[in-house]
Amino acid sequence: MPAVLVVTGPSGAGKGTLIRKLVERVPGIEVTVSATTRELRRGEENGREYWFLTDDDFLARVARGEFLEHVEYVSGHRYGTLRSELERIAANGHVPLLELETEGALRVKHEVSGAVTIFISARVEELERRLRERATESTGEIGERIELARKQLEQAGEFDHVIENDDLERAVAELTALVRGLLGATATMPRR
Repeated sequence: MPAVLVVTGPSGAGKGTLIRKLVERVPGIEVTVSATTRELRRGEENGREYWFLTDDDFLARVARGEFLEHVEYVSGHRYGTLRSELERIAANGHVPLLELETEGALRVKHEVSGAVTIFISARVEELERRLRERATESTGEIGERIELARKQLEQAGEFDHVIENDDLERAVAELTALVRGLLGATATMPRR
């Protein structure tokens, strides 16, 4: 069984949607809650979508070695995975699933023995369309994310598995089959 599952890919690739559907279908995995310094958005709750930290608190935790990985993103905000999240999930008998940007995913791949990395890919035109429909970033931020996405798509071969999200149901089925295969027999038990 993997020590941790890491799902990555460019903004707009549909990572969050695929992960939500995967968690509904496969017992024994639990999504970590990342930490960030960005502002809480409408409808979000501290500890549910993210742990919202001040920049000073985030940096103090980095200095104490509390993060498995962390990065400053194009918006200037910091994001990271607290080691305590992995410990909490493992204590519940589940496999932690991290949704990370590509740089953080590569760090975890090299830092955690038994980590399995899954890259979610999509065409650049589709990524741009999804980002514009999402309407959570400014036009300038969308442009920066698209430029970054082009670079990230070139890195897809550095990950253990690549899933093209050009058709949601097919991509969900492929991801579900992959994770069930990684988890073995426990993944076919019904969720309680």
